[in-house]
Amino acid sequence: MGRRERKKLQSRKMILEAAISEFSKKGYKETSVADIMTAADLGIGTFYNYFASKEELLFSLLGRLGETIRMALAEARSAERSSLELLEVGARVTAKFLDENRFVMPLFLSVSHHKPQGAPPQEGAEDKPHPSRMAPQVKRVFTEIIREGQKAGEIRSDVPVDLIAEMFHSLYQAAAFSQLELSFQENIALKTRLLLDGIRRRDGQSEG
Repeated sequence: MGRRERKKLQSRKMILEAAISEFSKKGYKETSVADIMTAADLGIGTFYNYFASKEELLFSLLGRLGETIRMALAEARSAERSSLELLEVGARVTAKFLDENRFVMPLFLSVSHHKPQGAPPQEGAEDKPHPSRMAPQVKRVFTEIIREGQKAGEIRSDVPVDLIAEMFHSLYQAAAFSQLELSFQENIALKTRLLLDGIRRRDGQSEG
């Protein structure tokens, strides 16, 4: 990698880190591009070399969740964890990320229905990932694990895969608006345990 490429990667990283800091302090809506670039100690124009809009930057930050989940699951798979254990790992890692990056929560909850708005495509924009493709396919990851678990006889097969995956995705919305005196991560952990117990295939259970 040449010096120019390294500098571009470093600048992008600085913008993302500055955005995380500013979003955490002020919230997504109250943070401007100028705030982010001031924190990054870069010119405002530099922002648009990497992101078409503040929203696209948020999608990119959400993309970090997908990478975090993939890494955690790869480690769990190497340890030959069961499908139920993989689901627990995925749910826990997702909860931790969202808890530490609350400004991403609204986007995470609505991403499957979200149609990104942004500036008109600029020259070279076709080489940049579109926001809708940058969002991590968290639900798809859970769906694949559930399907594998049903094939392995670890997860009951009388309940549709997509329904179970949807239930996992809904855990985060339920916990986000919960009035219980539990932390977000504790809430998710307890709900996950109940859900896993419900989908676990018992001896003698019908194949569906």
